[in-house]
Amino acid sequence: MSTLNQQYEEKVRPCIDLIDSLRSLGVEKDLALPAIAVIGDQSSGKSSVLEALSGVALPRGSGIVTRCPLELKMKRMKEGEEWYGKISYQGIEEEIESPADVEEKCRKALGKIARSWLSISEELISLEICSAHVPDLTLIDLPSITRVAVKGQPENIGEQIKTLIRKYISRQKTTILVVVPCNVDIATTEALKMAQEVDLGGERTLGILTKPDLVDKGTEETVVAVVRNEVIPLKKGYMIVRCRGQEEIKKKVSFPEVIEKEKAFFKKHVYFQTLYDEGHATVTKLAEKLTHELSHHIETSLPRIEEQIEEKLEETQAELEKYGSEPPSDEAERRVFLIDKVTAFTQDAISLTTGEELKCGDKPNVFSTLRREFGKWNTHLDRSGEKFNKRIEKEVEKYEEKYRGRELPGFINYKTFEVMVKEQIRQLEEPAVINLKEIGDAVTKAFIQLAESSFTRFPELVKKAKAKIGDIMRKLLSTAQSMLRTQFKMELLVSSVDRTYSSSLSESKREKDEDKLKGKNIVRNMDNHATLQEIMLHIKSYYKIASQNLAYQIPLVIRYHILQESAIQLQREMLQVTQEEKDMYKLLCQDYDLDMKRTALQGQFKRLMEARTCLAEL
Repeated sequence: MSTLNQQYEEKVRPCIDLIDSLRSLGVEKDLALPAIAVIGDQSSGKSSVLEALSGVALPRGSGIVTRCPLELKMKRMKEGEEWYGKISYQGIEEEIESPADVEEKCRKALGKIARSWLSISEELISLEICSAHVPDLTLIDLPSITRVAVKGQPENIGEQIKTLIRKYISRQKTTILVVVPCNVDIATTEALKMAQEVDLGGERTLGILTKPDLVDKGTEETVVAVVRNEVIPLKKGYMIVRCRGQEEIKKKVSFPEVIEKEKAFFKKHVYFQTLYDEGHATVTKLAEKLTHELSHHIETSLPRIEEQIEEKLEETQAELEKYGSEPPSDEAERRVFLIDKVTAFTQDAISLTTGEELKCGDKPNVFSTLRREFGKWNTHLDRSGEKFNKRIEKEVEKYEEKYRGRELPGFINYKTFEVMVKEQIRQLEEPAVINLKEIGDAVTKAFIQLAESSFTRFPELVKKAKAKIGDIMRKLLSTAQSMLRTQFKMELLVSSVDRTYSSSLSESKREKDEDKLKGKNIVRNMDNHATLQEIMLHIKSYYKIASQNLAYQIPLVIRYHILQESAIQLQREMLQVTQEEKDMYKLLCQDYDLDMKRTALQGQFKRLMEARTCLAEL
């Protein structure tokens, strides 16, 4: 490989090491990292390219290594330093003593990851190669694209492989390395088609042409045109390489010797010599280009990666806070934990009914519901009064004929007055009960919502709270309904303080006089005009008092029982739950899915914190 100057090495290596460290921490689960993914059709020469770059033999023949992603981390060492290798997978790390052992170690890793040699796995094998003859570069080798399933493979093996490849190449920070043999029509290769699907403008794609020694005579100029970016243009262009052939593999020709033979091949080739002169040929030039591409990509991405890590940390911490701390294992501490959880919930329940700030959970606005429902009740009273006033004119004469005794005209028949008032008040009773039930349902829903947000991870505690809320609300609704009906029975007594009634009657008379001035005539063509008009004044005056009583008393009864009493009783009964020895462990059993989510968030938070430390040390 060509020697990079020390200043360049000092700049490149830390950047690549940083991204490798972030990837090894698993940060790629949380945000996209700069990477180079290598894809190619079967028999494209992909493995040969990776071998040429790394200087080690990889599993061949059955294509075992391509059954899962392989992260190939190459680190350039100084001349004279010993070769070093390491393979990591499933939490296992093994040092590799010599380049000759790499292939066998990879086979062993695959045997543990993909138990069936014909299956595909998304688990990553990380292979680290440190040598004076490798570039500073990290590549992710993906399974070769296959079209036909071999014996024992699932019929959809091709689609499984494509799904895995798309997962990597769809990431916007991934450079796609498409390996294509020179002896096929590049436009027909599945690998290039997949790259074009996710990178329409070819911004992230680099083409590598292999097997130039197998090109049919007469097609060399086409290959040159492809490499010069004249056929299917890619922003990053193309490179052409000649790697070990089957003959050289059998003879175990060394990689340094292969590099020299490749150089000689391009220098002497009639058509491809120009590509060599232009810097588009050989594995050496490819390594330099890829190292520059990756290091530049990392440098330009780092500021945004830092921002994303901080953003993700903030989001993760906020999510974790919603889950709270785990219950202690110590019994005494566990009880204190339960008491604290229940106390916070019951205090929030009381705060909910008084309109104060809640300590935990999203705040359901109960008072907006109350205002809306009580507003509907007042509107109903007003509309009922308006309809009643209009109906009096038509019905008062009928009641006068039915109930008037020996009174002379001008005298008020109390029976007529009382019957009409009672009938109107009775019509208001059921709407009041409906209003009570609607508010009861809304408050019950708010309490349940509060319980679910307060006891997020504890389904048994939520279940217990819901049962208590249901029982309490049923009892209080029954009590409140009984009190409402009693209120209506009292209103049917048709009684009022003299001064209050006189004041209402005077107001009704003033309104009648104003109507006269405006040309309105409430009662027309009646012989007993004075009597009927007087009765209507009294009925309207009393209904005004009764409706005012109901407008005030009904909401008061509902608010007292459904809000105040329910919260107090809920507090009393939930605190009693904390004293029940046998239920304590059951109540604090955590929801499995939520517990798993919490564990995952803790892992994510730890990864991101370690990533922040890595960035700070760069």
